[in-house]
Amino acid sequence: MNLERLLAKRFPLIAHHISPRDCILYSLGIGVGATPDDRDHLQFTYEDGLKVFPSMVNVISHPGAWIKEPEFEVDWVKLLHGEQSFAIHRPLEPGKTYVGSYRITGVIDKGVGKGAMLYLEKELREKDQAEIVGTVTSTYVLRGDGGCGSTIANTPPIHSVPERPADFECAIATLPQAALIYRLSGDYNPIHADPELAKKAGFDRPILHGLCSFGVATRAILQTCCDSRPERLRTMQLRFSAPVYPGETVITEIWRDGRIVSFRSRVAERDVVVLNNGRAEVEAAYFHQP
Repeated sequence: MNLERLLAKRFPLIAHHISPRDCILYSLGIGVGATPDDRDHLQFTYEDGLKVFPSMVNVISHPGAWIKEPEFEVDWVKLLHGEQSFAIHRPLEPGKTYVGSYRITGVIDKGVGKGAMLYLEKELREKDQAEIVGTVTSTYVLRGDGGCGSTIANTPPIHSVPERPADFECAIATLPQAALIYRLSGDYNPIHADPELAKKAGFDRPILHGLCSFGVATRAILQTCCDSRPERLRTMQLRFSAPVYPGETVITEIWRDGRIVSFRSRVAERDVVVLNNGRAEVEAAYFHQP
């Protein structure tokens, strides 16, 4: 990796008009609408009174595959999406145009043969407005780029889930065609659609997008801890630990401690933790009572 050129990267502002169709398509991609007569689902999948599903903030104004640009000399084939977070400062609205500003916030070199960590941040604003309505952070694990040099000394702290038994579990089945639907929200990486390319990448078959799995976990937090009301969810963060295959059932274990919710998700079919170190902040008064 060419660290000097990477740090000199300046992202253009990216305007993104989110139409009602975009919002509905994103929600269908993460499996909302599985019970089509349920108003908790219809609020995200029907244009009458439509709301933006909170985790859609992750995909709005995305800069695309910029890291593949030859000038950065990144071994992008070995790149993994390590961590992701979002904070909603004001609920997004269908039919509005938002502008995303991106920046690289740091690099941690773990050493030759050990890879590097690349940290990014996006601030989202409504067009022609100064107020930040959403903040998104991403961590990329650059497995082939150790030895590049660091710009920050320590990794950000990782949230640990409690050791006690979970307060709730929420099981959500994903659709066999989930990745084919979700990719229409902007991530066209072929390992999510092409079986041969997925095998070359080391997977048995096409995998679900990490941010789609994030959306499934957001569904679990929303219905368990927020009475399915998106305005009650303020922040979410997690670490990606293993891929999900479309059609698998994601079970999210949830712990509540006041406004703070801890969570992790595993797939039932393989008993593998796929999302870990999850933390969300919600309005404290609203929790599902089993």
